[in-house]
Amino acid sequence: MDKIAVLIPCYNEEKTIASVIRLAREALPEAVIYVYNNNSSDRTAEIAEAEGAIVRNEYMQGKGNVIRRMFREIDAACYVMVDGDDTYPMSSAPEMVERVLSHNADMVVGDRLSSTYFTENKRPFHNFGNSMTRKAINAMFHCNVNDIMTGFRAFSYEFVKTFPVLSKGFEIETEMTIHAVSNNMQIENVVVQYRDRPEGSTSKLNTFSDGFKVLRTIFRLYRDYRPLQCFTILAVALAALAIIFIIPVFIDYWETGMVNRFPTLMVCGFTMLSAVQAFFNGLVLENIALGKRRQFEMDLNSLQRKKTRMQEEPEAKG
Repeated sequence: MDKIAVLIPCYNEEKTIASVIRLAREALPEAVIYVYNNNSSDRTAEIAEAEGAIVRNEYMQGKGNVIRRMFREIDAACYVMVDGDDTYPMSSAPEMVERVLSHNADMVVGDRLSSTYFTENKRPFHNFGNSMTRKAINAMFHCNVNDIMTGFRAFSYEFVKTFPVLSKGFEIETEMTIHAVSNNMQIENVVVQYRDRPEGSTSKLNTFSDGFKVLRTIFRLYRDYRPLQCFTILAVALAALAIIFIIPVFIDYWETGMVNRFPTLMVCGFTMLSAVQAFFNGLVLENIALGKRRQFEMDLNSLQRKKTRMQEEPEAKG
């Protein structure tokens, strides 16, 4: 088991990967540096090998697929994940590692949005999307995470080995955050100085298509992790529609003693039944989610024992 593993997912980052590896080695000289090459068509893998990093390949395209492979293959007491685009200061990495190893943090977020992100980032829709995503998740999950979409994070062994990677692309950061929040894991924020990509380096993030994927992921995870809240909102919306449209029917009946809008009455009745059904679906799914959280806590206990054994084995051999 490594004490510290630096994980760098890469796709066509030949202009910046050497700098990222060197800065990572300077900031964390005791760390093992892993570069996972995701079908790059340039010299990313060759340059990373020349810089002394351990280079591995993930042939399924997408950042989520790369992180799934990383988390599955590497065992470490602390993981530092950083993008290969040289936009994050590795000088902040030691503080992030310290939060994991000495302060029991499960995830440390490299917070760009509280420093230079909005002045350095030249893509206004990215800025808007980051702010909207942060506000939505903090409101929906009652948390206080300063930067949801950052690619600079540190993780504990327990987080990495309990995180079920479902996303394939850039929505993976959103999934990480919601997983930690929903399972009551310790999250800390470290403000980092963001800088835009150097000239000649291009972003792989598509503002609109990837933005919609992020929104879809937020809704899916809200439904899965907070089912009672999600289905209660749906039930209230359906009930409100039924009440609004049935009021004129009752007014007519009160005045004339006749139901003049019988189809409306039927539709409103079925809509109200759907509202009741949605609410009870939420109750059932909430109990299922509670059972999963109980099992998650048991899995954490097992992982802690496994981690202790892995750390003790080298000492016993020594």
